[in-house]
Amino acid sequence: MADAAVELVLRSTRVITPEGTRAASVAVAGGKITAVSEYEAEVPAGARLEDFGDDVLLPGLVDTHVHVNDPGRTEWEGFWTATRAAAAGGITTLLDMPLNSLPPTTTVDNLRVKQEVARAKAHVDIGFWGGALPDNVKDLRPLHDAGVYGFKCFLSPSGVDEFPELDQEQLATSLAEITGFGGLMIVHAEDPHHLDSAPQTPGPKYADFLASRPRDAENTAIGNLIAQARRLNARVHVLHLSSSDALPLIAAAKAEGVRVTVESCPHYLTLTAEEVPDGASEFKCCPPIRESANQDLLWDALAAGTIDCIVSDHSPSTADLKTNDFATAWGGISSLQLGLPAIWTEARRRGHTLEDVVRWMSAAPAALAGLSDKGAIEVGRDADFAVLAPEETFTVDPAELHHRNRVTAYAGKTLHGVVKSTWLRGTQIADHGAPNEPTGRLLERQN
Repeated sequence: MADAAVELVLRSTRVITPEGTRAASVAVAGGKITAVSEYEAEVPAGARLEDFGDDVLLPGLVDTHVHVNDPGRTEWEGFWTATRAAAAGGITTLLDMPLNSLPPTTTVDNLRVKQEVARAKAHVDIGFWGGALPDNVKDLRPLHDAGVYGFKCFLSPSGVDEFPELDQEQLATSLAEITGFGGLMIVHAEDPHHLDSAPQTPGPKYADFLASRPRDAENTAIGNLIAQARRLNARVHVLHLSSSDALPLIAAAKAEGVRVTVESCPHYLTLTAEEVPDGASEFKCCPPIRESANQDLLWDALAAGTIDCIVSDHSPSTADLKTNDFATAWGGISSLQLGLPAIWTEARRRGHTLEDVVRWMSAAPAALAGLSDKGAIEVGRDADFAVLAPEETFTVDPAELHHRNRVTAYAGKTLHGVVKSTWLRGTQIADHGAPNEPTGRLLERQN
């Protein structure tokens, strides 16, 4: 560690690297990791030392599924509040979903509007997904060339009129176009025909809402998506998997070489249908939180690698849209700041390690999006870190959350894992839950 350019050394008895967890000193220069050395390595002259003792130094989390809603629905969320919540929760990079903002990210002009709004408000690094709509096939390649990380589509109604779903023929057309330039399609996979034929019973009972979004809707949509990906050799990603019934189909497709990856979310992995009170629409999301036996199988699939990563699907709204009628309430879980402790609490109970959590919440999402500078503590990567006290607990108080509308399904839960600080390219961006001034950058796909 003799390089005179080193500005900062971060030291911990527990540093999570791609090779495992060990005591180490991590040197930073110019916002990059320049060395990962022995714990007692000499600190270069002029470098500042930050010693975290036994707290764990892990790579900053990468959340590739965040609805920021800015501009246009900023009363729901915004870049300032969302990225503050991310920083407080150990997330150093997020990718913004193309819908729920006005305009949606479906043309290059709309992308530029979003980027301009985000630029001065970013507490973490921000990249953008594009959107694939029935009428914007001509816009997909220009968006790709402008640096979006891929394209999101819905196979059933999205909930907002300006972002209509694709039918199977439109999906094939968009997939063929995207595959032609080597792009990625990320898919909300619920089949509209199964949803239309499911019982629709308004009211406060969670069991009625669950019946309205059956597993078959997910299973059929995922089966159709895999068939299209196989036929076109397309690269596809299944968003927010909740149905464990689809796992054998996904595992078989992966084994066959179909280019499919899969995510799940903290709410599917830590909350269960059995615990949702009637009328508590802070638990409403689509697809829905399912039963505990289903959750066990999702965890098995994570361990097996059938599910690749865990991301938030942070999808907030104003509190008034979270009515006690599950049929009409806005569907979305706000968890940007709480994903790491929520997942760690359940992972440790199930015998998984923090190394597993880092793989699911940092390395794998970074790999999905091609963020080669993110996702690991190793030489050449960005100096993005979270410092976690994994044995400490806290009880979730909505008043201490930084997203705009402090509604959360985790209120009152006691979680393991306190994020002590968060670092972006060697600069501390949050300290004990308090974000600092914004230093995030706007990212564009490089490959």
